[in-house]
Amino acid sequence: MSKSKIFIILRAMRINQWIKNLVVFIPIIFSGKLFDSIFFFESLYAFIVFCILSSTSYLLNDIIDYPFDRKHPIKKNRPIASGGLKIQEATFIVFISVLVILIVSLFFSIGLFIISFIFILLHVGYSLYLKKHPVVDIFSISLSFVLRIEAGSIATGFHVPIWLLMTIFFGSLFMASVKRHAELVTHGSGARESLVSYTSHLLYFMTNTFATATIIAYSFYTYFEPPPRIEVPIFRAFVDAFPGFEARKWMMISIPLIVYGISRYAQLLYDRAGGERPEKVITTDKPLIITIFLWGVVVIGLIYLL
Repeated sequence: MSKSKIFIILRAMRINQWIKNLVVFIPIIFSGKLFDSIFFFESLYAFIVFCILSSTSYLLNDIIDYPFDRKHPIKKNRPIASGGLKIQEATFIVFISVLVILIVSLFFSIGLFIISFIFILLHVGYSLYLKKHPVVDIFSISLSFVLRIEAGSIATGFHVPIWLLMTIFFGSLFMASVKRHAELVTHGSGARESLVSYTSHLLYFMTNTFATATIIAYSFYTYFEPPPRIEVPIFRAFVDAFPGFEARKWMMISIPLIVYGISRYAQLLYDRAGGERPEKVITTDKPLIITIFLWGVVVIGLIYLL
């Protein structure tokens, strides 16, 4: 196989969107086990499994959408729509990938196998039916993120607090609503079947609702999260100087970063119509990158240093 063909296959598999699968690490990050090598590699195993599963779902979706993508101003450049990757070749890759990854997940655990199989069924249903129906389509996308988190939980045995899980659920609904709005504004209702039943007013409502729900869910998580335990000697002075230091809800100081991040993402949608490709927005917008970095520093610092 030539290098150019491999590059075309990698493009079709959309490896740039593997960033979505990083949510698999959430269970160990918020359980304080990120730097435990055993749990890290278990999460990495699940991450790789879901990266391949995600790429397989993209290939399947492009195979099914082939006639429509050829007429789309941007999607017509995708490998399958442009003819760079034949449908027969893509179908073979999908079949082999699903077979291999299910076997690999089964060797790890029956739980990871089941969650992987459910993920495949969800994306097959999405590609064939669910994506054609408004609201149902974005809920399907959000459910796929929940399944990724559950894969991380099953792989490591650490469960995600319910309010943190709800934060991811509502956050993915928010981003999916933003994406649909961007598609509707940029390409009109003919861009995908579900957009025919969407209106700007409905998508404004959904975007505002899910943004608010995300902030509330995260705020509840930070409030109900048990206070950090001071293990590093240098921080013992704070405990002596400020009685009740350990009992305070320190994680709540990260809430403004979440609020700003959501607001900035919405600004990119309404001012620049940048919500159609969320993975590009997250990895290229400097204010958003800085916000995510600061949030990560705060969370990691509170969990692993305090």
